[in-house]
Amino acid sequence: MKISVIGTGYVGLVSGTCLAETGNEVVCVDIDPQKIAKLHQGIIPIYEPGLDSLVHRNQQQGNLRFTTQLAPAVAHADIIFLALPTPPGADGSADLSAILKVAGDLSNLIKKYTIVVDKSTVPVGTAEKVSEILSLNLEKHLFDVVSNPEFLREGAAVEDFMKPDRIVVGADTKKALQKMVELYQPFVRQGNPIIEMDLRSAEMTKYAANSYLATRISFMNEMANLCEKVGADVDLVRRGMGTDSRIGPRFLFPGIGYGGSCFPKDVQALLKTAQDFAYDFSILDAVIRVNKKQRITLAHKILDHFNDDLKGKTISIWGLAFKPNTDDIREAPALTIIQKLLEEGAKVKVYDPEAIPNTQEVFGNKIVYADSPYDALIHSDALAICTEWSLFRSPDFSLIKDLMNQATIFDGRNIFTPQKMMEEGFEYYSIGRTPLDNQPKENPIPFMAIHQN
Repeated sequence: MKISVIGTGYVGLVSGTCLAETGNEVVCVDIDPQKIAKLHQGIIPIYEPGLDSLVHRNQQQGNLRFTTQLAPAVAHADIIFLALPTPPGADGSADLSAILKVAGDLSNLIKKYTIVVDKSTVPVGTAEKVSEILSLNLEKHLFDVVSNPEFLREGAAVEDFMKPDRIVVGADTKKALQKMVELYQPFVRQGNPIIEMDLRSAEMTKYAANSYLATRISFMNEMANLCEKVGADVDLVRRGMGTDSRIGPRFLFPGIGYGGSCFPKDVQALLKTAQDFAYDFSILDAVIRVNKKQRITLAHKILDHFNDDLKGKTISIWGLAFKPNTDDIREAPALTIIQKLLEEGAKVKVYDPEAIPNTQEVFGNKIVYADSPYDALIHSDALAICTEWSLFRSPDFSLIKDLMNQATIFDGRNIFTPQKMMEEGFEYYSIGRTPLDNQPKENPIPFMAIHQN
């Protein structure tokens, strides 16, 4: 099929590239000439594992092209994907200005039957707004609008697109649904479903999924905070919970809160939709409040340890991206923690394998950027782990102690265990797990034995 994708961010670039991988002729459009120039040179503007090789291969094969010109891309396409930014407004609602502007442009450019696909995460009713704008200059038989929300995890986006759990397609005509099913058939050969539904249900599905996952995260963070107070181990609690088939093990890991480009804005947008319809969605309000509090919890642990005096102290940060395997720092908890440490007078040294350039745009020369995890630790008074990159999981603990002024670790992602840290001679703080030397004397050291017959 002939496809055009408008917008070359995470969603647009991954979607266009993966669609080209199955033999479609794809044109990706962006208004940023520098980004398009870099893509022509084979320079990928985002870090996403596996994406660069797919882009290069499909460019060489002629299945994937990049342009700043909208008109020829529209003339080329049978299906046009809108993968445009929908940032949160001041009131939490999704800003649809980019999508609606492009819809207006399309209304003057479409000359043959074309399916216009909302790939961006958009609130309920957006497809109808796009359809209304297209109708200003187009006869109804020339277009259909489809809602096809993305469920891509940054750091695993290529795999998620190529092997999706499910594909959701919302449309109000059989013609559009059949065309979308045909397009996605190569991606579901193992039997995962293409779920057909109406437009509004498709739009709601993405918000419902992300908001539920964010709710699980915030619930476990609250459980972790309570575990610390009562002397329980949240890791054992989550394993006891996760083996219940009604609950499952995923998204039960406590930490320093969720971030990224999806969860924060999607939860806010769904809450705003509820408010617009005069519905009190109190759970979502609590999820947002819990996450805001949790993002700063590691900074408070550091302050408590140093008796609220960080002047003259050097704190090292491992991990800046909101999650591993991405360079995305949008809403990253590390940024909130760094800002708090700076306000308290600390010197901050940071390392991340991918996210340092993006972090430099935020903090400039206010913090020190290290070339390796160990360089970040030289003469440091404490290490705070904010992102669970794999390269942090098995470090040289002897070298860490030699480099640091104090052998103190604040683990915001629970990548180590209190037992291991005690054996290595560290003062260790984590999330939801009472340090072993602070265990109530009447309680044994927590453990879990799983017996399988």
